[in-house]
Amino acid sequence: MSEIREFADLFDAILKEKNAEKYSYTLVKSEKQELNAESGEFKLMRTVFSNYTSLKLFRGTRMGNVSGTDLSEEGLRKLADDGIVAAESAEEDPCNDFGPDQGKDVFRQGVWEPDIDRFLERVKELLTTIKTDYPKINVMMAIASFDRHNWISRNTNGTEFEAFTGSYGLALEISASDGEKNTGISGTGFDFKDLDTPLIDCCNVRDTLEKTQNSLNPQTLTGKFEGPVIMTPGCAAQFLSMLAGNYMGSGVIMEGTSLWLDKVGEQVCSPMLTVSLNSFDERIIVGERGTQDGFRTEDVTLIDKGVLKAHMLSLYAAKKTGRPMLPNTSFNVVVEPGDKSLSELIASVDKGLLMGDFSGGYPGTNGEFSGVAKNSFLIENGKVGPAVMETMVNGNLGEIFKTIRGISKELLCDGGMVMPYIAFDGIVISGK
Repeated sequence: MSEIREFADLFDAILKEKNAEKYSYTLVKSEKQELNAESGEFKLMRTVFSNYTSLKLFRGTRMGNVSGTDLSEEGLRKLADDGIVAAESAEEDPCNDFGPDQGKDVFRQGVWEPDIDRFLERVKELLTTIKTDYPKINVMMAIASFDRHNWISRNTNGTEFEAFTGSYGLALEISASDGEKNTGISGTGFDFKDLDTPLIDCCNVRDTLEKTQNSLNPQTLTGKFEGPVIMTPGCAAQFLSMLAGNYMGSGVIMEGTSLWLDKVGEQVCSPMLTVSLNSFDERIIVGERGTQDGFRTEDVTLIDKGVLKAHMLSLYAAKKTGRPMLPNTSFNVVVEPGDKSLSELIASVDKGLLMGDFSGGYPGTNGEFSGVAKNSFLIENGKVGPAVMETMVNGNLGEIFKTIRGISKELLCDGGMVMPYIAFDGIVISGK
């Protein structure tokens, strides 16, 4: 029996003692072994233990939602009392609920017992390789960690999910310098479950290092033009997240402001685009197994060859609107690859951008977006040119996803999602 299960048994007894007839909760015990390096030198190695608890407690159709960090009997009693107070002061709402009995299951993902010595060797190897192969790169911060979680979720409908998950992680914060020339800060991060591959060859580490080093002589664009923008997988994921929130999310569906409100089953994007939430994909290191509403997670397709298949509705939103709930509350996104290589996508552009990041406000309900292109390069005559600065991009989310000009064969797998490069038409690019 795991220790977390003993805490759960205690919590059930406390809630029963307090006459709580309907509730759901999650208890989590976490361990993080972390190694930090600054400016290429190791500065800190530590192990941090933490706990987390969340409780939804009902009084009729009133729901109290509380959380804490104390798994002691005293802490669990206080959480139960806080949940009762929160429920009794909440408004009646028959849409407050959680899923029916999903059975009992135990999930194991990633790696439970780490090889910390080998991990340390890989990190040292990475820092040495960066210093040798990329002499202009400054590793401002490298955070290497192993995260292990044991959690259990139960509810009074009978569901009980327990999980044992573990993964290695690396986050890099870098810049480049050459004499008096300096770049801004860039970085990357990813999760992984084995140490078979040198970290320099994982995810997009080399690509990030090369792009940062090549950003030492940025160019300021002048004028304005409408041209293709090829987004890196990370940047494309930003825009896909905005698309989901603006057109498919619970909030905009309940408010009735989504432009895709009644578009399920219709063509809303380019036929090139297929997007799924695939928490069980083998490339996802620690995928969701139980939703926030107490359902067993399922892999779902959101957009199939441009056709909208589902809105991303929580149980509450589904009950409010009478529309289907989505049995996946992760963002374990998998976008299907295209039929062109990145080099072919670049070669097809007369004048445009290779955009690594976007900084801007959230789009309006009409989908209009505007912001600054970060970590970006000019493309001219089918070739990547200099880095650009002070460059604005604007357009309409819904329209650019209709006018996708290409999706790369190459995929970036960072442990939480699987994304290609995506080339869009219809984006206005503005310099000074």
